[in-house]
Amino acid sequence: MLSITQIDPAQRNPVRPSAGWSRRELLRVGGLGLGGLTLPGLLSARAEADSARWLRDKSVVFLFLQGGPAHIELFDPKMTAPPEFHSVTGEVATRLPGVTFGGNFGQLAQRADRLSVVRSYASGNSGHTYQKVASANNPAQATMGAIFARVAGANHPQTGVPHNLLVLPEAVQAGLNLKKNFETNALPGLTSAGSLSKNLAAFNPVGGGQLKQNMELKIPVGRFEDRRLLLTQLDRIRRTVDREDSLGSVDVYQRQAFDVIARGVADAFDLSRESSETVARYDTSSLFRNSEVQRWGDMRRSTNLLGRQMLLARRLCEAGCGFVTVSDCGWDMHSNGNSPKNLKGMDWLGPQVDHAVAAFIDDLEQRGLTDRILLVVTGEMGRTPRINKNGGRDHYGNLTSLLFAGGGLQMGQVIGQSDRHATEPLSRRFGPEHMMSVIMRTLFDVGELRLAQRLPQELTAFIDRTDPIDGLM
Repeated sequence: MLSITQIDPAQRNPVRPSAGWSRRELLRVGGLGLGGLTLPGLLSARAEADSARWLRDKSVVFLFLQGGPAHIELFDPKMTAPPEFHSVTGEVATRLPGVTFGGNFGQLAQRADRLSVVRSYASGNSGHTYQKVASANNPAQATMGAIFARVAGANHPQTGVPHNLLVLPEAVQAGLNLKKNFETNALPGLTSAGSLSKNLAAFNPVGGGQLKQNMELKIPVGRFEDRRLLLTQLDRIRRTVDREDSLGSVDVYQRQAFDVIARGVADAFDLSRESSETVARYDTSSLFRNSEVQRWGDMRRSTNLLGRQMLLARRLCEAGCGFVTVSDCGWDMHSNGNSPKNLKGMDWLGPQVDHAVAAFIDDLEQRGLTDRILLVVTGEMGRTPRINKNGGRDHYGNLTSLLFAGGGLQMGQVIGQSDRHATEPLSRRFGPEHMMSVIMRTLFDVGELRLAQRLPQELTAFIDRTDPIDGLM
């Protein structure tokens, strides 16, 4: 039996536990099985009542450039350094006096007054250690999205959208069948819940993990509007639940999958609901052909779909998601291609990030969402300042690209500086813990969070004692 505590909407407090409800009784509530009164809804209502004091009305989009983008070719071109050090893509002037970005980032250069770039940030890693960056090596090793879900609840209490989501290229185009490489194997670390409950790891709408079990979302992207298919899937899930003795065995992740179907959350994942003009503004598919980049072993998961991924991230934030991780792969550029410049991968992936992020920033401004959504762009490491013998750059942890936009933070600045060859921070060095501090303070009132004891004590203390990056907040 499942014991349920009712919530008094006026007082927003639990008032009495009900008698145990059987699975059949609970399934009769609402027009679509669990659609009217869902277990996630009840749990989220309680979470909402508890968390109102410390949750801010903010969301985070964490764009993670997997593989380690070269910090010099992104936002610290160092054109005054010798040729073996400076940006192989040249530089472009920004709207900030005396500040230049790498040559692939002309659109972001024209929006530099709406960005903050940190040039003295170092991940401290020289390997593909996603979890160390996304968790900032906190005591629980829980990534930031998992921490948000622990505090805010697994689902938004009104919309039912999962609070922690992962957006892969497969989420916007079915049938990609991307080949596996090191990025695939390391991907779980980007959204891991560490020692917190595994159910707090990011919800992946294209499947994986618990979604491969009884409540898997088997409806292809773009088919949610097919009512017959929807009802078929609901009937299958309903029969699966009915075979169980109770709903107690259905974990949070499975309930999220059910909610995506039963509560209309699927609308948030449906890009066809956007105007053709908006989709066109985001679209990056014309910048290169997937087959052109995927022939390189370390770019097997690279696609030209980042624009649509960013559009989906915006839709999910509007629907109530608190933390969206967007994965963009292929940045392991020891050397890609045999063009005169080498680092050919920058000519593919650089303009795509430039276009997709610029479209996202403009879209947020037009929709009045700039202060409500914080965009963070980074990777697990930077790249060696000196070009290697193959014309590329190798793993390097002493400087790493980091960009912020929106979220109500202070924009239009470059924070910190690197030395003349972009080998070390010349000003105060910031690390993942400082980046995490900015993000946590954007999402939470940390003082209230400390008093509420919603997290393990050592994790709360870690968040509380770490300073945010100077000048942002």
